[in-house]
Amino acid sequence: MKLATLALLAGSAAAFAPSKVAQTSSALNAFESELGVQPPLGFFDPLGLLDDADQERFDRLRYVEIKHGRIAQLAFLGQIVTRYGIHLPGDIDYSGTAFDSIPNGWAAISAIPSAGLAQLVLFVGFLELGVMKDVTGEAEFVGDFRNGALDFGWDTFDEETKLSKRGIELNNGRAAMMGILGLMVHEQLGGSVPIVGEL
Repeated sequence: MKLATLALLAGSAAAFAPSKVAQTSSALNAFESELGVQPPLGFFDPLGLLDDADQERFDRLRYVEIKHGRIAQLAFLGQIVTRYGIHLPGDIDYSGTAFDSIPNGWAAISAIPSAGLAQLVLFVGFLELGVMKDVTGEAEFVGDFRNGALDFGWDTFDEETKLSKRGIELNNGRAAMMGILGLMVHEQLGGSVPIVGEL
């Protein structure tokens, strides 16, 4: 009996031991050393978006990933802040609709006056077309929108610190994309989420 228990324990422990992954040679190996390729997944492209892709295609997809990550970070923070009860002071329109009277989440879309939604769309379009891009051509990397004006001490960092900070931003953006997606799904399902509260 003891021998059977010992064999069972040894067998179950072997299930959690790391196994050697076969190395394959493909065009994807060209991107396996890029920023964001890290354990435990390594290079992760389940949809094959980079099959037979060149560096320009990879840079475009990385730009979109960074942009959506930044938007998702703002969206997630906006959800947390407004659900905590922090709203802008004053009214959203001249008829006296207060910012605190606007509900949270998807319900806010139908509560905001149509002229306000139009202003939001125009403002986001302005940012997309005129501000949030490399206007001057001085970008050090994909997603660098400093345009020679904003620095915040970036030029004082060494290359290792810059790579680390870019990786942190990429990972935080990936987490925020999953986080805001989870909040939106839970809002549609109803119920309560820890920290966020009632959805």
